[in-house]
Formats: sequence, structure tokens, C-alpha cells
Amino acid sequence: MPDTQINPTAAALLGLLHEGPMTGGQLMAAAERRLGPYWSMTRSQVYRELPVLADMGFVRLGKPGPRSSQPYAITASGKRAFSRWLAEAPGRDALRNPVALRVAFGEQHSGSQLKELYTGASEYHAEAMAMAKEQAKEAKKNGDAYGSAALEFAVAYHKAALSWLKTAPAT
Repeated sequence: MPDTQINPTAAALLGLLHEGPMTGGQLMAAAERRLGPYWSMTRSQVYRELPVLADMGFVRLGKPGPRSSQPYAITASGKRAFSRWLAEAPGRDALRNPVALRVAFGEQHSGSQLKELYTGASEYHAEAMAMAKEQAKEAKKNGDAYGSAALEFAVAYHKAALSWLKTAPAT
């Protein structure tokens, strides 16, 4: 296990908590807003990691709020763990594209199934690319060069996916 003893999801939560204390729901919203175009996190991952981070002393619980919502704040130990995580080699991409997986078994699809698959994927990637472009533009306008650069990765990814979909075999 790496020196930090945290996985990328836990590290993302610690990174988001640098903005200030947040509840699990607020962290989920912040992750979707800031990281969603290029890094996915599920609600269950967020709520699974927070107690682990608390047990490790990387976050502390605040006073319960409405509906028993519990704010978490990063600790000095959590900031050090996050810094160590940033210094580690990032490892390899975990590429898992559900459309490419289905295309790999294209011979078992009907022509109409493939057309529907490609149409749906093209619509998704076009919308996601437009949204990432807008977010990148906004980040750049707000002086967030690093956020903008990460969002440009999402733009390039969706552009590449759209290009690939145009050349994928239809029958």
C-alpha cells in the first residue's frame, strides 16, 4: 500500500475538503461539479470513505446539522496525507468504456442495436463535451488554470470518443 494509505477517492475527498468543511452530500455535489467531467465518484464511495478517513485522523466530524447531516473538516494530518498522495506516481489509467465493451461483441448485435448504441453514445459525448467546454471556460475566466486544464482533458476525451464512434463498424 502507498505511504498515504489512501485511495484516489479518499484523496479526492481530502482535496475537496481543502475548500472548507462539508457534509457527505455537499462533498458529492462538489465532486460532481469540480471533478465529474473526468473522475466519477458514487455516493456510496463517498459515504464509505468518510468514516475510514475519520478513523485514520485525516478528517474530523463537526456538529450534526439538519437531518443529522455531519460536516467533515480536513485535519493537519489529512493535509499531510493528501500532500504525500499528490507526490506519488499516479499509476495507470483504469479504462472502462461500456460502449467499447459492447462494440467488442458487435457480431452478436443486430444492426439496429449497434445504431442505437452509437446514437446514444454520440449524444452523450456531444452533451458532455459541450458541458466540459463551458466549465473549462468558466474555470479559466475565474483564474483556475489547473481546473481548466483538467477540464480540457475531459473535452479532448469526449472529442476522441465522438471521432471513434464515427469510424466504428455499423454491421
